[in-house]
Amino acid sequence: MASFRPLIDAYGLPIGRRTPPRPSGKAPAPARLPWQLELIGLPLVLLLLVPLVALLLRTPVAMLADYAGDARTLSAVRLSLLTSAASTMLVVFLGTPLAYGLARRRTRLNRTLEVTLDLPIVLPPAVAGLALLMAFGRRGLLGASLAAVGLQIPFTPLAVVLAQIFVGAPYFIKTASVAFGAVTVDLEQAASLDGASTRNILRHVTLPLAGRGLLGGAALCWARAVGEFGATILFAGNLPGRTQTMPLAVYLGFESDLALAQTLSVLLLAISVLILILVRVIAGPQNGAD
Repeated sequence: MASFRPLIDAYGLPIGRRTPPRPSGKAPAPARLPWQLELIGLPLVLLLLVPLVALLLRTPVAMLADYAGDARTLSAVRLSLLTSAASTMLVVFLGTPLAYGLARRRTRLNRTLEVTLDLPIVLPPAVAGLALLMAFGRRGLLGASLAAVGLQIPFTPLAVVLAQIFVGAPYFIKTASVAFGAVTVDLEQAASLDGASTRNILRHVTLPLAGRGLLGGAALCWARAVGEFGATILFAGNLPGRTQTMPLAVYLGFESDLALAQTLSVLLLAISVLILILVRVIAGPQNGAD
């Protein structure tokens, strides 16, 4: 070993010597960059902020009061809330076991499945709507089978739910998978050694520890479902009182009634802000935050 000591010392290999003790106390704080560097991103911040401020300034409170109780507004809000709630519950019910499997088993099949789940995130919404129509439409891949049992999906509220699931599911599954992956396996093994069944381990150990991530993922999925437009308009249409959600009503209102479009846009903005606040509250304080 003595003949290799210079090589060991040169590369800092911990062979044949003790690991030096860690210094006591807190780790040194990372070097802070000059705050002036943040000014480089100021144009981007303004590009994101100014349009939202303009929307609020150009939508008086009196206009909101007049159109908030309009039948078209209430119908679009009601349909958006009902369909997005239904799609989110289905995604959570079906996606939670899938997310757990993706986090616990790193197989080639699961890696391929992860890529498949990422596709709706990067796929243009119009392509997603056309793909749904080609699959479930009257002349689609499954159209004849669905017609045989008397089920017609396109241009119905069910089509709205399917479109929302298609675009929103990846947000929940990815977030839930990360949450399950952060749960220490040793805790599950310890519970198993104490005689806990698989169901009890999931109920009392895994799900509570991953609960914040699951709730955050559900909130993101719901937000994506509420704001879905492209896939819905192709697959479900824009039928007032039947398939017209809030984003679709904004699109139609832009052509016929700008005040209605502004009112619905402000409502969607308020919902988005509330969802972001909810996600941050669920996530809790960031580590190392001042």
